Amino acid sequence: MTINNPFTSGQIKNYILLYASIVVIMILFFIASTLFNDIKDLDKKVFNTEVKKSKEVIKEEESTPKFKLLDKAY
Repeated sequence: MTINNPFTSGQIKNYILLYASIVVIMILFFIASTLFNDIKDLDKKVFNTEVKKSKEVIKEEESTPKFKLLDKAY
């Protein structure tokens, strides 16, 4: 079985049409995605920058350490 050269057998036209149709489909999908993509205006988020800690929480954090140290260093 021999493979025919697509340039000599006239099949190159089919390959070019296949490639062109894929490119056209990609362009159509790109155009459709840009047309139907509605960009919504989002409200600007404002974060509260004031630090509010109650005195009880601060006392608890100071009185109970997060890690317990060993009595003897090895």
